[in-house]
Amino acid sequence: MSYETVTFVWFVSLGVLLCGYTILDGFDLGVGILHPFIAKTDEERRLVMNSIGPLWDGNEVWLVTFGGALFAAFPVAYATVFSSFYLAFYLLLTCLIGRAVSLEFRSKVHSPTWRRLWDLGFFLSSTCAALLLGIAGGNVMQGMELGPMYHYEGSLLSQLTWYPLLVGTLTVSLFALHGAIFLYLKTEHELQQRVRAAITPLFYVFAGMYSLVTFATWWHVPHATENIANYPILWVVPILNALAVLNIPRAMHLGKPAYAFFSSAMVILALASLFSVAIFPNFVLSTIDPSYSITLDNARSSESTLNIMLIIAGIGMPCVISYTVIIYWIFHGKVRLDTNSY
Repeated sequence: MSYETVTFVWFVSLGVLLCGYTILDGFDLGVGILHPFIAKTDEERRLVMNSIGPLWDGNEVWLVTFGGALFAAFPVAYATVFSSFYLAFYLLLTCLIGRAVSLEFRSKVHSPTWRRLWDLGFFLSSTCAALLLGIAGGNVMQGMELGPMYHYEGSLLSQLTWYPLLVGTLTVSLFALHGAIFLYLKTEHELQQRVRAAITPLFYVFAGMYSLVTFATWWHVPHATENIANYPILWVVPILNALAVLNIPRAMHLGKPAYAFFSSAMVILALASLFSVAIFPNFVLSTIDPSYSITLDNARSSESTLNIMLIIAGIGMPCVISYTVIIYWIFHGKVRLDTNSY
């Protein structure tokens, strides 16, 4: 396998890992976003939390694997991205820890005030994590202030411009919709009906944000469509994306919530694919001088390193996938409360 080919394989592999994380942890974060609005009683709040209780930590394995693969395969990109988003990633890590602590601590004390405090922490950490992920993606899409030697010359405030915030809001709405469909699959009775009633307005909010961000990207980030213009076969990605979006209300109308959940997962997959198509062959585009951009060629490890990592990935990834499948099979079905529940 040539150097260029193995480099491209690793770029695609990173995309697969990122898709796996956003699809799986996306509904976790969505459940947290909806938690204070859907659940009315303490029992319902516990049911909502326990719907993701056995799953959330395994879902984050995909994010950890993504970070490790980026570090080993494209160390320059890893160093630049993590140093550029240092404060934002610190806040993201705080949010992910806050979500875990909220889940674990909420039921430790039988006090309404104590539980309301951790309910608020669960909601805020989930919402902020989704927002920060979208903001990071929006900044990478539009380009960043990279100077010589890949040094980031911007600040946290320069990362909070209107376009990244718009992409962040889209991410929150998408995860909320994804989480609502997941909750519909996991709950029953009155709680399930309340979730069902929320799915349609959540879809309209997401569809509106999706249309707005699509137009904003076309207008504000013209380089995002260059690869599609050069390779018309890539038009299949946005077309399938739009079809997946439209299929969500159709599947719910037909009474096929599992099909709707699959469609929302495919929307995430298609959006991640569009993101990859938009930035390729760059990891981060410099808005100061295109020669300062981080590309696949100047960010990659040596050819021998990439080939050795392929062997390691061939051994490790089946383990990650097997673990994920087994956990989801064990905890499939409606969520129930017992003595070991949160």
